Amino acid sequence: MVQKLIVQNARVAQNQDDYNVAYDAAVSCYEATKAEREKVAADIRQRGIRRREFERFITELEKLPEAVLEFDETLWDSLVEYVTVGKDKTMVFTLIGGTEMTPWLFHCSK
Repeated sequence: MVQKLIVQNARVAQNQDDYNVAYDAAVSCYEATKAEREKVAADIRQRGIRRREFERFITELEKLPEAVLEFDETLWDSLVEYVTVGKDKTMVFTLIGGTEMTPWLFHCSK
């Protein structure tokens, strides 16, 4: 659209104020569309990353026996990104991929 306006302005005598208004509108539309495209592309990349994280998470879950009876460091590292302990001594587990869990069972006593 911008290129078309430039070519038309070079070939046809026209009011330059009108041309500048149309050109500015076309450039503004282009910039908005470009920004939206970049945002969508970033979102697609982020979703791909999360998908791979969830696939890894599911793969690790599928390897588990029916019950885990003792602490498994490999399992922990593959599922939990970090743990936050609040001032009220509650714990929030942030899993790989960003999902947060606040199990009622876990509460620090000290």
